[in-house]
Amino acid sequence: MSDMIDKRDRADLFRLRLAQAMARVAVSQSALARRVGVDRSTISALLAPGTRLPNAGLAADCAQALAVSCDWLLGLTERPDPPDLLLDRALQTVPATRALFDATVFDWHRQAAGYKVRHVPATLPDILKTRGTVMWEYREALGSEADQAYAGFEAQLGLLRTLQSDFEIAMPLDSVVSFATATGYWQDIPLATRLQQIDHLIALCDELYPVLRLYLFDAHRVFSAPVTIFGPYLAAIYLGQAYIAFHDRAKVAEVSQHFDWLVREAALSAREAAGHFRDLRARCVGSGSSDCVQSALGGGPALRIKTP
Repeated sequence: MSDMIDKRDRADLFRLRLAQAMARVAVSQSALARRVGVDRSTISALLAPGTRLPNAGLAADCAQALAVSCDWLLGLTERPDPPDLLLDRALQTVPATRALFDATVFDWHRQAAGYKVRHVPATLPDILKTRGTVMWEYREALGSEADQAYAGFEAQLGLLRTLQSDFEIAMPLDSVVSFATATGYWQDIPLATRLQQIDHLIALCDELYPVLRLYLFDAHRVFSAPVTIFGPYLAAIYLGQAYIAFHDRAKVAEVSQHFDWLVREAALSAREAAGHFRDLRARCVGSGSSDCVQSALGGGPALRIKTP
């Protein structure tokens, strides 16, 4: 709204919005007067045509009593909610499960239908995991709920296929190598499970590209916390037991810029991802784990890292 609004128009707007705020919470003039600590005649005068704007203290008291923004009453903003409520809505802490298969995540995916979803996973992308990988990774933390987690991931993948929303994933190369070689976080995961998972990644990249685009970045050069961006309206950073969810469009845009940076700095583009999985699979099948690790991280054909 223009800062140059005529004072008489601003006074008219104040009376209109004061009446709207009172009607919204069903507060009478007498009740508002008691809350503000003035005579009923004062409130009546505020609502009467031709009255000047109230002083700042009275305007602020009315806004607080009606749970609206004083700036909104005065015509300085179009958002009626007070600043503390706007902040609560713009930034939330949402409980999270160990595996991201809960109804909250599914609902966020559904609400983002038609928009681009962008994701940096904590390990491999849950939505792309095989049942064997899910059971191995989550059985201790989830027990019998591991099957439920896998069903949740399948439902998210099915939603991706149905809605045809663009889904971009950026993840570190070393996470893929660690999985393929059963080292670090993935130590002792069976070879058959690893090969089935890599084959699944290759198949999904081939099937769903360009709707699904997977970028691999060198974590020695760039870094990202686990985060998912659901279109222009929501970005959720995963903490482990909770998400920090941003609903403010400007903040979501800033997180999106971070993801853009990961894509620009990716060592392997979405077109190259499936080929890298094939190379890594072939090397891991044809050599020992230590040879596979050295080959994958040494910048040979299996990795094909671009120089800065």
